[in-house]
Amino acid sequence: MLTNEPANDNNGPATDFLDGFIDEIKAADFLCQSVRTIQKWRVTGFGPKFYKSGRSVRYRRRELLEWAEARRYGNTSSYTAA
Repeated sequence: MLTNEPANDNNGPATDFLDGFIDEIKAADFLCQSVRTIQKWRVTGFGPKFYKSGRSVRYRRRELLEWAEARRYGNTSSYTAA
């Protein structure tokens, strides 16, 4: 029998999901870019903020989403290239 009630109390907002770390491959996929592109962004300082521990590079989904939203435009007239 199917019901509309939640199976448990853990059905709240997915804050843990957005705050979790992902590697650069998943970050590139999240932003619909190539890994090489986000690597170049890291070097130039254009891209989203990242975390580095040793050779590991990690991103937070929430910060990727905020970075992408900050680059949202309604039309080409409102965009100014830097």
